[in-house]
Amino acid sequence: MTEKLATIAFDADDTLWENEQFFRMTQERFAALLADFTEPDHLSERLLAAERRNLGAYGFGIKGFVLSMIETAIEVTEERVPASVIQELISAGQEMLRHPIHLLEGVEETVGALAEDYEILLVTKGDLLDQERKLAQSGLGELFDGIEVVSAKTPAVYSTIFARHNVAPERAMMVGNSMKSDVIPPIEAGAWGVFVPHNFTWEIEHAEAPAGHPRFHELPRLTELPALIEAIQKT
Repeated sequence: MTEKLATIAFDADDTLWENEQFFRMTQERFAALLADFTEPDHLSERLLAAERRNLGAYGFGIKGFVLSMIETAIEVTEERVPASVIQELISAGQEMLRHPIHLLEGVEETVGALAEDYEILLVTKGDLLDQERKLAQSGLGELFDGIEVVSAKTPAVYSTIFARHNVAPERAMMVGNSMKSDVIPPIEAGAWGVFVPHNFTWEIEHAEAPAGHPRFHELPRLTELPALIEAIQKT
């Protein structure tokens, strides 16, 4: 019997290590700095709108987040935001870029076990330098056969990645915490998509699950992935 799966690809942020919680902590700091100008809920809405608007120009990651905060601060204060607040926001972004990596539970053991039998890829969005820093600090680098840092995760991008690694889409699996980026596009490209939810997920990454699709699975934790893959290989 030919095995169904040959390549397992993983998202990085909030799949392998913590990420979104640091954005939320910084956003709370942002709200405190602008408390005299606007309510937190309104500020959050304005910031999210700026992030959506700026994705095409800044992409994903901390740098774009900081620029969107600065833009929002200028807007909600009608250009009266103090320079000291701008400096605080820049400093907050720099702190985020220096923050140590915290692996999620069971990640190293799970990825390490699968690396013995499968090609292992990292497919992540974000700033190249920051993602390289996080991967180096994670200690997981040697487990991956390929690293793909992309500006967007679309079916076409996944198809290109699978072709570059000489694997048919139906023999590839993508695992991540974003239904919009890590699950639906690879399934549309012909691969398997596994959703491992995280406590915090950016609103922009929300999407409806492809419930009932034969190549879609949801797991409560990453440590259950080897058992799922074994079951798929036996069917």
